[in-house]
Amino acid sequence: MFNRVQTIICSAAAAVLLFGLSCICQGAEPAPNLEKSFVNPPDSARPWVYWFWLNGNLTREGITADLEAMKRVGIGGVLIMEVDQGAPRGPVDFMSPQWRELFKHVVAEARRLGLEVNMNNDAGWNGSGGPWIKPEQSMQKVVWSETNLEGPKKFDGMLPQPQAVAGYYRDIAVLAFPTPGEFRIDNIQGKAAYERRGIAPAGEVNLPPEMVVDRARITNLSTELDREGRLTWDVPAGKWTVLRIGHTSTGVMNAPSPESGRGLECDKLSKEGIEAQFAGMMGKLIADVGSAAGKALVATHIDSWENGSQNWTARMREEFQMRRGYDLLPFLPTLSGRVVEGLEVSERFLWDLRQTISDLVVETYAGHLAELSQQRGLRLSIEAYGGPCDDMTYAGRADEPMCEFWIGGGAFETCKQMASAAHTYGRRILGAESFTADNSERWLQHPATIKALGDRAFCEGVNRFVFHRYAMQPWLNYKPGMTMGPWGVHYERTQTWWDMTPPWHEYLARCQFLLRQGLFVADICYLQPEASPQGFYGHKRQGYDYDNCTAEVVLTRMKVKDSRLVLPDGITYRLLVLPDISTMTPPLLRKIRELVEAGATVVGPQPLKSPSLSDYPNCDEEVKQLADELWGDCDGKIVKEHTYGKGAV
Repeated sequence: MFNRVQTIICSAAAAVLLFGLSCICQGAEPAPNLEKSFVNPPDSARPWVYWFWLNGNLTREGITADLEAMKRVGIGGVLIMEVDQGAPRGPVDFMSPQWRELFKHVVAEARRLGLEVNMNNDAGWNGSGGPWIKPEQSMQKVVWSETNLEGPKKFDGMLPQPQAVAGYYRDIAVLAFPTPGEFRIDNIQGKAAYERRGIAPAGEVNLPPEMVVDRARITNLSTELDREGRLTWDVPAGKWTVLRIGHTSTGVMNAPSPESGRGLECDKLSKEGIEAQFAGMMGKLIADVGSAAGKALVATHIDSWENGSQNWTARMREEFQMRRGYDLLPFLPTLSGRVVEGLEVSERFLWDLRQTISDLVVETYAGHLAELSQQRGLRLSIEAYGGPCDDMTYAGRADEPMCEFWIGGGAFETCKQMASAAHTYGRRILGAESFTADNSERWLQHPATIKALGDRAFCEGVNRFVFHRYAMQPWLNYKPGMTMGPWGVHYERTQTWWDMTPPWHEYLARCQFLLRQGLFVADICYLQPEASPQGFYGHKRQGYDYDNCTAEVVLTRMKVKDSRLVLPDGITYRLLVLPDISTMTPPLLRKIRELVEAGATVVGPQPLKSPSLSDYPNCDEEVKQLADELWGDCDGKIVKEHTYGKGAV
């Protein structure tokens, strides 16, 4: 089938044939526009390149030559990143006055040529950081020291200060409790990890009371600790453990950046963190280019998450209380591996903590960066995977989600993942870091060797190639010129075949234009588990295509019309398939009941309880009541269907 469509696209009669086919697409453009834009694809449909600047090796004439060469062959835009991949240090320091003048020249030339510029929001290719980020504005982690005491006695002494990274440490709390037996949770990913492997959650294991911290006997001694770290306390009889709990920087820096642009990664769990990052770089560049912001400088970018995790921020206690409905303070010993109340309770708290971290990454990092960008006329693109959050919810905050695929097929699963996010969150453009390669490439690849892989990416939902990569060429008289260490297809004006690429780029532009028309058609919507962090659950296409969706999409974007699940942008599905796990939160289950009552068909196992400690144990009772009502006698073995309202489970 695809070979036939491919032949049509490449043929001289393609405009008329595809015009006829496209008219039947849902939401298709008026016929004359489709035909005209197929024959002459708009600039907005043209492929882009990652334009890597190498360690300060920049020249004004090289910038102009690169951009003119891109325009000449049909490239539509650039995603700029400056990296250090072994090139000798050049004369232009990142974000120096000279660097900023050259960036203004880039934007002016792009505007002259009709190209678009997307600027990565820091130096390097991961995260959001730089030398302007102070330790208190950086990613934070919980640290602790442990002191064992035996009473009754008067204790007046120093508690060891926990680890301080980058010279920064702040106390959170001092908690004391009767010393339990030596049992620790060895993997605080806990329940989510167990359930993904189909293993019983740790919460189903009963521990003897002497191994468990009794929440009722935890004493908060925070007000008894002075500024120097001295604790004064009348220790009750028995053996006691005192935890001094605080937070410090993770110490992670943006990479692989030139030294002049390297600094701490900003706090991803607070608006203040990304505001400091934005003010340190993108805010200045937007001011520099003036009226070109939103016209030639059109976007900023977060690339793949390679900067680790964090589990604290200055307002974590307040944010947790607001989102989960209870105080996390008595449960902080779980972060040292202790079990509070029991494994079931501790695992539920850890689920809540991970979910809160995900919420904050999505809302205060990606969501707020999108707001800051949009206020200035820019879009936000994100390679939204690999972070300490639910990847698809994170992708939903991008104006343009991005995926990636490598020569040889590496990372190809991200294409379907980000396509699902684009479809279910109503995003029309899905970019892809395209044809990334390692040091085996050696100038061996060219359009004829990579076309089939690109066509496969189109089938997955990609509709903007961003070639990886174009290394900035500071000279006019050297070939093959600057490279980017071992990475990427060599896609520069110094290539022997560079000026032969216009027909290839025209083909890509036609495909990308057509793939942005109408709406994606799939029968099945798979609901991802309520769990964080998590990536993408792939499914076999056994005659039916699908999207995955998040709980957020079901709760906020999904309705029923004519027995089909409908999203606000017009995409519809015949079935909602639930994850094969035993937990679901009451708000999500209430919404699923509403959808079924309105006529939806839902396939999946009956949930047994909530994964959360919020409103426990009432939450479990509500889940059981709702599930019994919705599933009835449907057990999946003898009885496989139960009608409810206008729909069925």
